[in-house]
Amino acid sequence: MPKAYVFTRNGGPEVEALVDRDMPVPGPGELLVAVRAAGVNPVDWKLRRGYVRPGSERQPFPAVLGSEAAGVVEGVGPGVEGFAVGDEVFGNPVTGGYAEYTLLPVAVTAHKPAELSFTDAAVLPVAAATAYDGVRQIGPAPGSTLLVTGAGGGVGSAAVQLARHAGARVIGTASADKKDYVESLGAVHVESGDGIAGRVRAAAPDGIDAIFDLVGGDTLRAVAPLVDPARLISAGGKPLAVELGGAAVARARDAVVLEAVGDLVVRGVLRTHVTRTFPLADAGAALRAVESGHTRGKIVIEVAG
Repeated sequence: MPKAYVFTRNGGPEVEALVDRDMPVPGPGELLVAVRAAGVNPVDWKLRRGYVRPGSERQPFPAVLGSEAAGVVEGVGPGVEGFAVGDEVFGNPVTGGYAEYTLLPVAVTAHKPAELSFTDAAVLPVAAATAYDGVRQIGPAPGSTLLVTGAGGGVGSAAVQLARHAGARVIGTASADKKDYVESLGAVHVESGDGIAGRVRAAAPDGIDAIFDLVGGDTLRAVAPLVDPARLISAGGKPLAVELGGAAVARARDAVVLEAVGDLVVRGVLRTHVTRTFPLADAGAALRAVESGHTRGKIVIEVAG
């Protein structure tokens, strides 16, 4: 039986386990995929703790962790067109990505370019796609200044690169130990923590044109007054952003965006910055690394083919 890394109830790391499970069966519009790599994201541990995505239903336990995956099509469900057994794909699984096999709905699945590794493709459906949607929503003009909070994380690092590609100047907030990394992306680093608004003002004396927030909380409250609320979006503190007059990132969640970000990676516009990989047997350690909040770039679980 194929293995999967699951959580058996809502809670902390103690509810996680590597288990055997029945082979998933693809339904209408779904692909059975042999997973080669799965991205690790903060939303994974948030779901384990009990978060439910708006418009979604809580998964029955045991629930497989993981919101993005890349692999090889092993089977197709009824009504599927445009995909065949043997195709290399990446997308958002409906049955979790930390697994040897999962199901991908064709609506949020793209063909993996041959030039793109499974490891790199696995980090695009959540982090890069969120960054793509957010930067497109802001629409930074060439020469404008964008503030990205949490610029050292998976979404933040992609957002910096995409905004720079659009011609914007980017101020990126992150901890002091991520300064070199944030600057390597093309952003001006501003240290996070108390007094952040003053440091942002000093780094951008002519002002900030828009904010792409990936942190929420006190950081968002501190920097929000720097812009017109209509120019504030957040993926890290969505309810707070709305409370402050801004908006949540409007996610497209479709294959068109996945194809677009895959093309950007192939063209060298977007670097994935996978900084660590773990085998499926160590999925818990991979999730702990992300849950600590101190990672830079992306962490990936690699599944042997």
